[in-house]
Amino acid sequence: MIEETFPDKVLLNATGHALVSGGPGSGKTTLALTKALACLQAGLKPGQAVLFLSFSRAAVARLIQAGAATIPAAHRQALSVQTFHGFCWSILQSHSYLLGAPYRLEILMPHDERALSFGVTPDDDGWDAWLEERERLFMAGRVVFDLFAPKTLQLIRESGHIKRLISERFPIIIVDEAQDTGPDAWSIICELKGTSQIICLADPEQQIFDHLPGVGPERIEAIKQELSPLEIDLGQQNNRSPGTEIAIFGNDILRGRARGKAYDGVSRMVYPPRSVDLSLMLRRCLAIVYRKCRAKGMRPENCAILAATGRDVASITAALSSGARPVPHKVVFDEAKALLASRFAASMLEPKQSMRSDLCAALELLANMERASGTKGGRENAQKFQRWADEIGQGKKISSKGLCGRLVALMTGLSTAMFSGDPRADWLVVKDAFRNCSDTRLAAVASQLDYLVAFGRGRFLAANLSELWMSTGSYRGATRAFDAALAQDAILETSQDLRGVHVMTIHRAKGKQFDGVVILRKGIPGEGGRWRSSFVWRDDAHPYMRSRKILRVAITRARKHVLILDPAFPSCPLLKGHVL
Repeated sequence: MIEETFPDKVLLNATGHALVSGGPGSGKTTLALTKALACLQAGLKPGQAVLFLSFSRAAVARLIQAGAATIPAAHRQALSVQTFHGFCWSILQSHSYLLGAPYRLEILMPHDERALSFGVTPDDDGWDAWLEERERLFMAGRVVFDLFAPKTLQLIRESGHIKRLISERFPIIIVDEAQDTGPDAWSIICELKGTSQIICLADPEQQIFDHLPGVGPERIEAIKQELSPLEIDLGQQNNRSPGTEIAIFGNDILRGRARGKAYDGVSRMVYPPRSVDLSLMLRRCLAIVYRKCRAKGMRPENCAILAATGRDVASITAALSSGARPVPHKVVFDEAKALLASRFAASMLEPKQSMRSDLCAALELLANMERASGTKGGRENAQKFQRWADEIGQGKKISSKGLCGRLVALMTGLSTAMFSGDPRADWLVVKDAFRNCSDTRLAAVASQLDYLVAFGRGRFLAANLSELWMSTGSYRGATRAFDAALAQDAILETSQDLRGVHVMTIHRAKGKQFDGVVILRKGIPGEGGRWRSSFVWRDDAHPYMRSRKILRVAITRARKHVLILDPAFPSCPLLKGHVL
């Protein structure tokens, strides 16, 4: 292990592989960008670039911002910052035909995968059948995200020409969050190690995705064994939240240490769990965090509200959206049902042609939403809605009552609505129509659409719908535009605007940083009438190391202040003894 007073000089002079480890905000990214700049200034061949790979679009956006501050404009075009998915997709788009797939490849988005697979998981009996089905879909030109890395790996292994092209294009590859590299992504790196210099950035104590197949603590050891790298340990130095004790608090949580006194930059608000006005509490928390940040001499640009589950995220966004003065915010989400509901809403923007065919299409969209739930009730509802669609398509009389009658009324009302051509405003018209529907199943769609607060899914969606309106004077083709926007957003969107208030799960916050952070803790009913803290993950036993790692990630997202919104009951073993 190398511990250097000047690690930048050590890495700059290194010509072989390297492993840079350190805690949150220790300067791993800055050091890597310094290395990249030195390589760019030394000169690369025409067409070559330094490749910076990360797992999340948020991390890529942060890296692009950091690169803009570190890399002079003359060299930025030779710095390629991509997600692993984006990198693999660029290769599959060009070469998947070599694996037997069509020349034109289409992405099967996760929510569509959930619908097609009936929400099956690796623990279900139908998982092996789904693995075979997604291979068949690939050969038909539709690829799921989970096949991006294995199919790219297959191309690299079976084609020395493709491997050579990648290494010639990217002589230096920097891998961010290397401790969370999955088996296929890691195998891709191993395939390229002989011709490209690999620099891995890692924090073993931030490995919070080890519940995923193939991700575990052995990855750091594999990096050492496979690459024999120069090792640089930046330790726990803190460049993200200087002047505070946020990092110290995060490390004490991780180690199970309670020092018995308060931490600068950390506070707590206690609420009664049985009768809480979440809307009021969240507004108070935001006011406290912004005031604490200003007390540190800075005007905060953003704040994150983090929760353990997607259900809690939905509760938070509903609370912020309520009242006479809703709090503008953006939601980071990956819920299949919400995206399928959004496609349903997009279809309602389209001009109606034939009520019979439009009703069949609407019932099929509802069936897809139910399939994605992965529940027995969802499967039964999906079969019922699909049967109705088939019967109506074959000429059965449309009932004026029940779900079909209310769907007809909904579509009729929207078909006569005077849309403005402003996608954001017209989206709200559709959402309100769902919310005011007398059928509870249709009204529930509006709650799923709350995830798309202020059209926050991405700029591509608004742009695609605006283009439709400008070219046709209507939203004809809105469903296809929505699907295209999601594909663009999933692969290309890296310029995420992190200003304002953001709501997300703790796992989705990894790779991000905010001036202030609010972390919601809740009491969760357990077995035998016992309650547990939402900070303690199911099946995580004492001393709760996995839970401690995840909570530490949430805490260390903050630059100036972190506030824990804490129920008076039940107590949390992770916070026991801490003075906040």
